[in-house]
Formats: sequence, C-alpha cells, structure tokens
Amino acid sequence: MEQNIDARGLACPKPVILAKKAMDTCSRGDVVLITVDNEMAVENLRKLAGSQKAEYASTKLGEKEFSVRITVTQENENQTETEIPVNCSVPSGDNTVVVISSNEMGNGDEVLGKLLMKGFIYALTQLPKLPKTVLLYNGGAHLSCEGSESLEDLKTLDGEGVEILTCGTCLNHYGITEKLAVGRVTNMYEIVEKQADAVKIIRP
Repeated sequence: MEQNIDARGLACPKPVILAKKAMDTCSRGDVVLITVDNEMAVENLRKLAGSQKAEYASTKLGEKEFSVRITVTQENENQTETEIPVNCSVPSGDNTVVVISSNEMGNGDEVLGKLLMKGFIYALTQLPKLPKTVLLYNGGAHLSCEGSESLEDLKTLDGEGVEILTCGTCLNHYGITEKLAVGRVTNMYEIVEKQADAVKIIRP
C-alpha cells in the first residue's frame, strides 16, 4: 500500500505528525510518500524514519519542492512508541533579527516605499539562511495584518520556522489588534531582548 501526503505550505511540525499518523496505519513494506517545500521538513522526516527503523529516501524536485519516501520495515505493533523527533528551529548559522518599523522602505515617495518594502520581505523568503526573528513595530505592525501585501510572504517565513513578532502596543494604537494574521503579539521587553541577543540585525 502507498499513501501520498501533500504537506507543502504546512508549518513545522505538521508534516512529521501527518507522516507518523500515516505510518501508524501501515504494515511492513507499505510506503508513505510526503511532498514538502523546505529542507527542515525533509530533515525532520529523515529523523522520524530513523526513529521507526524505516527506510528513507528523499528527492529534490524543484527549488522549494521535495519528495520524501518512507518505507515501513516493521509491523505496526512493533513500531517504536517514542516522542516524534522534530526540530522546528530555523536552519541558520546565526541569530539574525530583522527589525521593521514602517510599512514603507526608505524616505520619499509613499507608493515607492511600500513597493520596496514588499520586495524586501519577499527577498527575505529567498535567503539561503533565513533570519531567526522578524520584529514588526510602529508602522511595521500593519504588515502582519489582514490586507497587507506582504502577508503571504510573512506566512511563508512563519511556515519555515521564522518567528514573526508584532508589537502589541502598536497594534492597539492603530486599532488593528484583531486583524493580526501571522505570528504572535510581543512586548517591548521581548523586542529589546531579541535585539540584545542577536548576532546580526537587519533594518530595511
């Protein structure tokens, strides 16, 4: 029997959880095929296969598309009942924090500034090493809310394990607290703490 799981776009650890549930219904020789869109998920699925003594193989299908094949080698009742091995931390060599304090990039024309900011956030999703955290405060708080042109890109980063933190005071000031659509609310103490602990800070 072969089961196919499309886990593209799902945040960690959902791909591993879905794979484990599928494996729990398998018999020896059955195959679970999982399609994911990031290397973190591929690595977590490799660890899952190892913990269950299953055969594992992965293939890169495209820039952000991977196919993972897990072949069950034990009968269901013999599979190890252990905690699912999963790492949702960002695959980065350092603690990089991106600080965004406006929904525009630079000074001058407003339309151009918003266009540049949209391009900047999209470019973050294409980095080989993603930042650990994105801090949004003052006008930047609008970017993580409903209606933002950068919302999908921020959701992509969130799905890759990047922390998306938006200032609660700022959301309240602009009256958009209920419109927050990605990440979570933060406070000034955490904003300071994240920057103090950062190895690198990027400000557009």
